[in-house]
Amino acid sequence: MRWRRKWRPPLVEPRTLFAKLWQAHVVARLGEREDLIAIDRVFLHERTGSVALKSLTAAGRIVRDPARVFAVTDHIVDTRPGRTGTLVPGGDAFLTATREETRAAGIRLFDVDDPDQGIVHVISPELGIVLPGLTLVCPDSHTCTQGALGALAWGIGSTEAEHALATSTLRLTRPKTMRVSFIGTTSPDVTPKDMMLALIAAYGAGGGRGHAIEFAGSAVEALDVEGRLTLCNMATEFAAMTGFVAPDAKVFDYLKGRRYAPRGALWDRAVAAWRDLHSDDGAVFDQEITIDAAALRPMVSWGTSPQSSVPVTGRVPEQAASGLPPDSYARAIDYIGLAPSHPIAGTPIDAAFIGSCTNSRLSDLRRAADIVKGKRVAAGVQAIVVPGSMAVRRAAEAEGIDRMFTQAGFEWRLSGCALCFYAGGPGFPPGTRVISSTNRNFEGRQGPNLRTHIASPETVAASAIAGHIAAAAR
Repeated sequence: MRWRRKWRPPLVEPRTLFAKLWQAHVVARLGEREDLIAIDRVFLHERTGSVALKSLTAAGRIVRDPARVFAVTDHIVDTRPGRTGTLVPGGDAFLTATREETRAAGIRLFDVDDPDQGIVHVISPELGIVLPGLTLVCPDSHTCTQGALGALAWGIGSTEAEHALATSTLRLTRPKTMRVSFIGTTSPDVTPKDMMLALIAAYGAGGGRGHAIEFAGSAVEALDVEGRLTLCNMATEFAAMTGFVAPDAKVFDYLKGRRYAPRGALWDRAVAAWRDLHSDDGAVFDQEITIDAAALRPMVSWGTSPQSSVPVTGRVPEQAASGLPPDSYARAIDYIGLAPSHPIAGTPIDAAFIGSCTNSRLSDLRRAADIVKGKRVAAGVQAIVVPGSMAVRRAAEAEGIDRMFTQAGFEWRLSGCALCFYAGGPGFPPGTRVISSTNRNFEGRQGPNLRTHIASPETVAASAIAGHIAAAAR
């Protein structure tokens, strides 16, 4: 009797989501860990994008595919009502260069008077420019924000942007992979911002260096898309190359019908392909971190790095428990003006800022507005809200959110990066202690000698009302 071996399909090694995204974009292998990667989207802003465009023109090169490139004015634009440009000294040159170069190249620019203007990492998702499975780059370190939709998105420099514009490719060293799993259920007062501050505080500001991070676990799956955007936004504060979340039905529902998303039969084909964008069972990561989400509490920074964060109910740690070397610890303590063992809650503040690509979306503003509704900002505190886009601003005004803030004593402004960083224009006075929903608290980040405490929009709102750092009452 002749036996026939039953055919079996070849074994396929389980792959991580990162491997799927990376391998789908390899144009050529250049070395053991170096590849030439296809770039699907390039986003530019006026500070760094204008530099790349001018350099490209000066070199006699052109943008290879203008339809895949988008630009926005957001970083140095005035956010006060009635704006016409920028209040930053020398800023007009950046705006003029951006307008001239994008017009010459045929690039879509969302300028200050455009109804869709806003912070790059806010408008890209809300317009459907970033999509699952795409590669997207921008000369801005927080481009990783957009990985929340299942894209491979990361920040680059102006020189790299010039190369991506001219060739639609970039030469890259393949990073290692990491999965950060938040398991369990967070308490109602814990936000994605708190999740990231807790991660960075536990593993250090360099904990993700050299890695592409997939955020996973039941607590991440429970987040809406805007919450995931906040989570991925701060992957760069963890020193990661990028951060991302596997796309699911929430992402598909979020994207459907958006301006640059596929439509009709193309939409159905896209969703069918996107459903495979997840890490396979058994996929191996170079590093795994697991965090008990139920144990997390609202966080706030005490020093000059996101790593230097503790629960709002905590205290400034002693040097041995801070994770900082003695000289760095002493400098942070001196700059922030707090003593070891000082309780964080109750620390008086001079200003409160809600905005930035981390926490300026409609859901952020809704939650913060609920906290300030019917209350008043404490005497002596300057409080400002800057929506992440003009679309967010319009939606908030339609819901009456703007009135809740203004009646409480907050300034309600137009969209832009605003007081996330100091570029030389108007800002808070030197020495101001500000609690901020931004992502960085480095020395001078928000202005000369400003002492910044980063926290969630809810904690910022509660602190503005109290006049000192305080957790939001639930």
